[in-house]
Amino acid sequence: MDAALGSGFGLDSMYTYSPAPKSSPALPHQPSRLPRHESNEISGLNKIPKVIEQRNSQGEVDLVGTMVAFNRAIIEATRDLVCAYKPNSAFYEAHGYLGMKALQQTIASIHELAPKVPVILDAKRADIGNTNNGYVAAAFDFLKADAITVHPYLGGAALQPFLDRAEKGIIVLCRNSNPDSGEFQNLLVDGEPFYRVVARHVARKWNKNENCGLVVGATFPEELSEVREIVGDMPLLIPGIGAQGGSVETTVPAARDSQGKGMIINSSRAIIFASEGVNFAEAARSETEKLHELIKESLLLPTSP
Repeated sequence: MDAALGSGFGLDSMYTYSPAPKSSPALPHQPSRLPRHESNEISGLNKIPKVIEQRNSQGEVDLVGTMVAFNRAIIEATRDLVCAYKPNSAFYEAHGYLGMKALQQTIASIHELAPKVPVILDAKRADIGNTNNGYVAAAFDFLKADAITVHPYLGGAALQPFLDRAEKGIIVLCRNSNPDSGEFQNLLVDGEPFYRVVARHVARKWNKNENCGLVVGATFPEELSEVREIVGDMPLLIPGIGAQGGSVETTVPAARDSQGKGMIINSSRAIIFASEGVNFAEAARSETEKLHELIKESLLLPTSP
């Protein structure tokens, strides 16, 4: 396999617990294009088994065809289990215009194969308002994503082009899962950690269209519980399960909302790296089912204080 394909792209699949039927309208206090399904997982596409490689008439690897074929296989294997798909734009952008073509076709494939499953573009965008108009057009009008991750550093006014898209989900970074995220996110602002200030601003000032969510890592269950208390039933996108050290058993009691849902639990490597053989899609489904069952079991645990 071409070495460039080994880590060339990512489509994370996600799982969120929500007992409403898949055909139901958006839940109260939940963005209309954020997950509302009975599952709690997202799966990821970051590495392509050699068996799925597509080649052109010259015998060269067809980058776009290979990416999309792999993604479609994962989607078909997991679409009845996940609540959302979260392609990470960086892995596609690294391949230039061909990567962006693959990303566009991947999102189109999700809408085709799993029309009730929203697409969260993991791009972590944000700039001044005029630049954000371009980011908004690219994410929602060109790529056709249903939601996007953004960072809060430039303030709510700068993010207004995103927030104004009431039909789209805007997921704001709050307390990230990486070990050194506290370098800024734990800084005190009037005696309170910055991540708590972000959570409060998003919940009380930015969420006028009820289309906001927050990113809070599973690696910090105490902070996860604090953020849930601040934002009520707002959806939380939760990375960090598995390879980063986060635990489902500590995450679910800390993150669930008043109705026992509101969690968008991200799992990538454990699902898409389950096998590099011809059974990669079946293995991905098996790992997704395991996560599904573990989350269901964890819902029986007492809520974190």
